[in-house]
Amino acid sequence: MCGENSSSLAPGFFVLNGIPGLEAAHTWIALPFCFMYIITVLGNCGLIYLISHEEALHQPMYYFLALLSFTDVTLCTTTVPNMLCIFWFNLKEIHFNACLAQMFFVHMLTGMESGVLMLMALDRYVAICHPLRYSTILTNPVITKAGLATFLRGVLLILPFTFLTKRLPYCRSNFIPHTYCDHMSVAKVSCGNFKVNAIYGLLAALLIGGFDMFCISVSYTMILRAVVSLSSADARHKAFSTCTSHICAIVITYVPALFTIFTHRFGGQSIPHHVHILIANLYLMLPPTLNPIVYGVKTKQIQEGVIKLFFKEKDVLVMK
Repeated sequence: MCGENSSSLAPGFFVLNGIPGLEAAHTWIALPFCFMYIITVLGNCGLIYLISHEEALHQPMYYFLALLSFTDVTLCTTTVPNMLCIFWFNLKEIHFNACLAQMFFVHMLTGMESGVLMLMALDRYVAICHPLRYSTILTNPVITKAGLATFLRGVLLILPFTFLTKRLPYCRSNFIPHTYCDHMSVAKVSCGNFKVNAIYGLLAALLIGGFDMFCISVSYTMILRAVVSLSSADARHKAFSTCTSHICAIVITYVPALFTIFTHRFGGQSIPHHVHILIANLYLMLPPTLNPIVYGVKTKQIQEGVIKLFFKEKDVLVMK
């Protein structure tokens, strides 16, 4: 069946099996994911609304935070509703082209999330190491161009995933042991040689994640040197406290990502497959859920903005 014409073989649809080995618990597993999705949508949309309406938050740091929130909401929306349909209604079928589209958006948006975190690290570097030039370096046009460049980088590096996956012949099973269409999970279903997919996937991860982590590391090394050189302990504490929420966001994002990458590459059979799938889902869900909570708790300006907006809305209601 996989002869000369195998390259033209493509299934009409795939079947997403959810979390293999935990099918009996799908209904219960869906509950925390649903709860996390609700928090993600409310928290991140609330942050975007707050930043857009509160003039005190019209600063580069918060513009980047709004971009991160938008990316997080979009990322979760590409996977979670479909995942809940699998868990609760057993709706496992996904059209071949829809699967490719989901795969593209998942990887492009995770790449963009990483890029925005890198931009936020550069923002903190400029704010702490070059405070007098902060407003002249990070102007609105520069912020717009940086955001657009991050988006285009993700699109250009992830777009080949769809072509590399579409060219593969699918003459075996169309069952994917996953909750969403991940690049390598789809490629492994094919009966062709997916070595190119694996190599390019690793290359894309290095060009996006590797480059971003390098820039973040360099930025925080420079920040640490600048903070340590300050004479006043109070000034050191104040300077570094502006970075704590961003450091939390970096840890929340990169720890599950690195665990997923290394267990897939080097974990072999030592880690059960359902653990791989659960971690992969947490990798997509955890940062969008926790980021608005972390920034809300750690950032004084956001807390003040929430209080101010709340009382402003309350006054409007009283006047009506």
